[in-house]
Amino acid sequence: MKLLQKTGLFIAAALMVVACGPGNNTVETGDAQEVAAGSGMTLAVDASSSKINWTGYKPAGKHWGFIPLTEGEVMVEGESLTGARFVFDITGLKIEDMEESNEFYGKLWGHLQSADFFDAENHPQAVFELTSVEPFSAGSIQDKEEFVTEYTPAKDSELSSNPTHWISGNLTMRGVTKNIKFPATVSIANGSVAAKAGFNIDRTAWGLAYGDESNAVDKAKDQFIYNTVSVQFDIQAN
Repeated sequence: MKLLQKTGLFIAAALMVVACGPGNNTVETGDAQEVAAGSGMTLAVDASSSKINWTGYKPAGKHWGFIPLTEGEVMVEGESLTGARFVFDITGLKIEDMEESNEFYGKLWGHLQSADFFDAENHPQAVFELTSVEPFSAGSIQDKEEFVTEYTPAKDSELSSNPTHWISGNLTMRGVTKNIKFPATVSIANGSVAAKAGFNIDRTAWGLAYGDESNAVDKAKDQFIYNTVSVQFDIQAN
């Protein structure tokens, strides 16, 4: 259980959310917004080649894995993205830094599905719906300052590779909907859409505060888990 408590939250918020406001981090979080109506052609997301990767950190180490995308669609008109909806399977979350045969794998996976984290019994899915798209502004990524240790979370600017757009959308998780904004590289050509993004999220935005680093009395004692989780996604729609 001690290992579970220390490592569990590495995965807990590996979805697209952050609690920091503008100027502190790449991703912005706010109240839910009106979902884009979408127009033009509807393309189905290729679930077999689309996934969400995560990396979680604590001062003494890190863990990583992915959350599968089970269904989704993207709407395009000409070369413009006009709408999108993605569904993620929380119960399908995978931990990739240890073998499933490892006794701690099952314990960690079970804890993540529990009410301490995703509460998957009541909320087995997370949903992202596009609200707006705008051109990316060069130089607008600002890195959040982190408590420095051997495993300090990666910077936002290190995760984002040549973004072309700012993507805004409502993310619903654990019955709570928030609007988030993050940089992405989007290309539309020959009847297909490819989107990639990398950024940091704050796991506490949806109440996933178990082991919240802000509650650590003495961070030098290594008794906390970073609230920051790095997320990278690769979406393909045809």
